Amino acid sequence: MVKLDNNPWRTVSLNAEGTRLRLVDQTKLPNELVWLELSELEEVWQAIKTLAVRGAPAIGVAAAGGLALAARRIIAPDFPEFYQKFCRCKAYLASARPTAVNLGWALERLKRKALENKQRSLVEIKAALIDEANAIRDEDIRCCRAIGEAGLPLLANCRAVLTHCNAGQLAAVQYGTALAPVYLAREQGLNLHVYVDETRPLLQGARLTAWELAQAGVEATLICDNMAAAVMAQDKVDAVIVGADRIAANGDVANKIGTSGVAILARHFRKPFYVAAPGSTIDLDCRSGKNIIIEEREPEEVCELWYSRRMAPAGIGVYNPAFDVTPAELVSGIITERGVIYPPYSENLAALFKPVGGPKKFFM
Repeated sequence: MVKLDNNPWRTVSLNAEGTRLRLVDQTKLPNELVWLELSELEEVWQAIKTLAVRGAPAIGVAAAGGLALAARRIIAPDFPEFYQKFCRCKAYLASARPTAVNLGWALERLKRKALENKQRSLVEIKAALIDEANAIRDEDIRCCRAIGEAGLPLLANCRAVLTHCNAGQLAAVQYGTALAPVYLAREQGLNLHVYVDETRPLLQGARLTAWELAQAGVEATLICDNMAAAVMAQDKVDAVIVGADRIAANGDVANKIGTSGVAILARHFRKPFYVAAPGSTIDLDCRSGKNIIIEEREPEEVCELWYSRRMAPAGIGVYNPAFDVTPAELVSGIITERGVIYPPYSENLAALFKPVGGPKKFFM
């Protein structure tokens, strides 16, 4: 685990008083470790939109905390007016990013909590919302640990794995998803080497994954995205493990742009391709990857960001999708807190994660 002052730390969390959302500003890594203290709804929206907080689980935790903080500030004479204002705050936060299902999932949980407590005083409702945001945070920690325990046997005979983007502690509260088995292996004294795709254009692999692996003492090698084929051809890795931002009911996986290309390479070179994600990332209402909205981001991220000078001619057209969809047939297994799910995904995902009490509510 990444440690700060010799204690495991949480990437995103409400403070003990429930008055501020504290999170690592991921845009400053790897050169600075900067903590943001947010109290305003607009600040939380901006942090999600600008990727100060990113990673599907971390986005969900941040959104829950942000909405709970916003609810504390609502002034209303009764529940109907409170609920109307609360829903406006919820819709605003939901607009920050469209692809990661955890954002809407967490906001829906707080909405249900408000409705469950509508007969209570507004003071009690607001306290219940803070408690629910903290429960989502705590569930994420337990969930990611369980993902690590489920995924570790799959990597038992691996010398090295390749990962894309960042699905470690920075993408969650602790442990992460795809890197959770790696951290558990480290805890058990096993040395699993990790090859890290840089992950253009936002360099989450180079800036974030490489940084947190170094902090945890895990052996890692950074490679450019277009080197993945060479690494696999030279048999330097035994498996690929990535996270996910949304998993459709049929097993199609939306993840950071470039993931589908890695999956194609893994199939060609006969390397298992694993996806690690919590149940909150599985969207059983989404039939297939064709129904997933793919966020498109600003062209400056491709042409200017991270460069001291512009690296493309002015006026050139830029296509900058933040995610792509890996077809289910390329996925060897989906590692969840309930175990590893194998094909046929349409049947097995539904069997393990049946919605209860309304859409997007899972047994956790």
